[in-house]
Amino acid sequence: MRTIKIIAAAAIVLASLVACNGQKTTGNVGDDSVNPKTLLPSKGQTDSVSYLIGIQFGSFIKGYNFGDDLNYAQIKKGMMDFINAKGNYRDSNFVKQFKINPEKMNDLFNAYIAKRMQYTQAVNKQKEAAYLAKSQKEAGMKVTASGLQYKVVEQGSAEKIGPEDTVFVHYKGTLTDGSTFDETQAKQPSARLVLSNVIKGWQEGIQLIGVGGKIKLVIPSKIGYGEQGSQGIEPNSTLLFDVTVDSVKHYTAPATPATPAVPGQGMAISPKR
Repeated sequence: MRTIKIIAAAAIVLASLVACNGQKTTGNVGDDSVNPKTLLPSKGQTDSVSYLIGIQFGSFIKGYNFGDDLNYAQIKKGMMDFINAKGNYRDSNFVKQFKINPEKMNDLFNAYIAKRMQYTQAVNKQKEAAYLAKSQKEAGMKVTASGLQYKVVEQGSAEKIGPEDTVFVHYKGTLTDGSTFDETQAKQPSARLVLSNVIKGWQEGIQLIGVGGKIKLVIPSKIGYGEQGSQGIEPNSTLLFDVTVDSVKHYTAPATPATPAVPGQGMAISPKR
């Protein structure tokens, strides 16, 4: 699980400020005739930098999919409390100015993330159970011992596919809400996949058809991406696939080199007479 350190927030702000400081200033600062106020950033520059710092924080918040979960009034209060804090932040007494010790950030943040994950897992598990109960009643749908649901659209040739074979396929992967998370376009070359490297639902499903076959797969999360999910796929998500097997390259075990013969080994020794 990722952890967050207080310094990360400061680094974001610092990066934005450094970008501004790298710009050339107008006027000659060594000239006593120059009015210092003319060297200040314009309101437009200040507004632009303020907006971009907001984008940086927004990127962090969106990266964790916090959305409306956070209390933005408290975010502002925490920012202002830090800005208005007195003394050196390296001083052990510095943190006593805040209602929550910033040094507890990692523990509190990770506990918060864990609770959100548990909630998402529980909600999605209920949704999955309801969806699978309904989809297995679809005409032509079959269910294997692992829970995989499938419907053969075209059986394909008699050429069977093995668990370690490499398949060349066109496919479309969607979630139960209809959103597409991965696909190969019809005009694109086939995707090359080694069956032993893909999720268990795929490994099992593709072996149910031959080359040229088409199959619809409904993959429960337990043989998909499980309780952790994957990038863009939430925990306990059912995966739906439409797959066409274009061709297959069968696995060939590497040749085992011959073991050199050892004199006397494996030979019958005649007893002395």
